[in-house]
Amino acid sequence: MPQSDSKNMGLLKQAAIQIGAGGSAGFLEVCIMHPMDIVKTRFQLQVKTSQSDPLYYNGIRDCMSKMYKNEGLGSFWKGILPPIIVETPKRAVKFFTFEQYKQFFLFGASAPTPLTFSLAGFFAGMTEGILVNPFEVIKVRLQSNRKKVKDSPSTYAVTKEIITKHGLGLDGLNKGLTATILRNAVFNSFYFGFYHSVKGYIPVNNDARLDFLTKVGIGFSSGIMASCLNIPFDVAKSRIQGEQGSVQYKGTFRTLSIVYRREGFRALYKGLVPKVLRLGPGGAIMLVVYDYMHAYLTVKFKN
Repeated sequence: MPQSDSKNMGLLKQAAIQIGAGGSAGFLEVCIMHPMDIVKTRFQLQVKTSQSDPLYYNGIRDCMSKMYKNEGLGSFWKGILPPIIVETPKRAVKFFTFEQYKQFFLFGASAPTPLTFSLAGFFAGMTEGILVNPFEVIKVRLQSNRKKVKDSPSTYAVTKEIITKHGLGLDGLNKGLTATILRNAVFNSFYFGFYHSVKGYIPVNNDARLDFLTKVGIGFSSGIMASCLNIPFDVAKSRIQGEQGSVQYKGTFRTLSIVYRREGFRALYKGLVPKVLRLGPGGAIMLVVYDYMHAYLTVKFKN
């Protein structure tokens, strides 16, 4: 086989491994952690004026209790179909583009630096945000519905309604695009930057169990800290995408300004606890599953 063909085959194998490992990590994470995502969204959509509402949520336990009582057990997985449909390609793109951007941002160095990991994560997040935004619009619309599952509109019905009324542009399926891009870019910049930088300083443990727990701990910390950094953009995204009727939330920074002026600084961090409860363990699941699946697939492709 010519050297160029051999090299191309090697690149294709690497891409297949990265995409397969990333897709597996994303699918597993969304199935396990989706209930915390819907709780986070419900908190982010609440405003102070709705406190007289009997369905106002006063905490995670209260939210989950009211959802179960009024909407049924299935309500914890409302809006899961769009993430499941997109999760495998989304995470595959996330990890695949991270690996490509990582090579681009080496800046002539022989090995990646923390800056390399952060920049690669930032641009991978931007790419991921563009891909996933239409699915986020549909998901938020489904999650904001408080009817029982059997009375709630289907994913298809909601998608059709959005496209029919508002089209595919920035008022329709790509509503809140800038907020989604910024949310994902900020998250992934720290998420990948912290995980890979810290992991690189810790020697590999010969005890497989301790090595696994070390990776889980770093991944967990990465997810928590990245969530704290990007939550204002997540709040803006939820407000923009969840709004129906009159339009007051338009533009990421304008939305942040409105939320701050009307509800105070703490409102910019609404949903932080359920977000951390999702993306702390969720972040650990994704990075650890990716690492182990990548190693497994690499061995399989060599055979």
